[in-house]
Amino acid sequence: METGDEQIRYAIQHTAVLRFPSQSLATFGTTNVNYYLLTRPVYAEMVDKEETVIREGRVSAERPKIITPSYLTRLEGFGENARKYLEVVMSEYGPHAPGLLYSYKNEPKGLSIVSDGLGVVAGRLNEQIDREANRLAAIIQGVDELWDVSLLKFIRELTEGSLRSNLAELGSRGLLDIDYAGIPRDARYRIEWLFHQVASGECDPSELKRELDRWELFPEYEDRFFNLFRK
Repeated sequence: METGDEQIRYAIQHTAVLRFPSQSLATFGTTNVNYYLLTRPVYAEMVDKEETVIREGRVSAERPKIITPSYLTRLEGFGENARKYLEVVMSEYGPHAPGLLYSYKNEPKGLSIVSDGLGVVAGRLNEQIDREANRLAAIIQGVDELWDVSLLKFIRELTEGSLRSNLAELGSRGLLDIDYAGIPRDARYRIEWLFHQVASGECDPSELKRELDRWELFPEYEDRFFNLFRK
């Protein structure tokens, strides 16, 4: 095993979410989670006093998108092994089995080092979050030199904790239903929204074209797409 793999595994094993947001990811809309990622500094063994590194930031989770295995095969950036995995998924569940795709953006806000142990700092932050009644705040204990791995582990656990409620809400509105072409109803709604955004000048036509291609729907919408550019 490569050293990098060992370090990542170590970071995963030594990351713990000390406080999860009390609110799940929104099913319809963007969710902004403020986080405090606490680590012992990488030089901790070289100094006598306890110190804690505090990284503050915000993770924005976009509205979860209903996709299918066949849709994923047409996303850019996946290698041959990923495609083979998707072929296995399609053989087991079918090419049109609906699932959720979550998109995240991390916005770091600042870094500070305080002269207290990690437990003390976590306690103060917990009290602060309680006072502010912030339902979308999290405290994470991570590994300093691989803090981004620690953040990703938190995001994965946050997603897993929201998945069931998101699926239930989408299903109750019929958005997981698949039509004659193997397209989820939610995807049809998104395409309609993109047409409206392009027509109003709020969206680049290339985004609409990519979405149609990923669903292999461009022939169905071709005339309507080109009508957007006719005066």
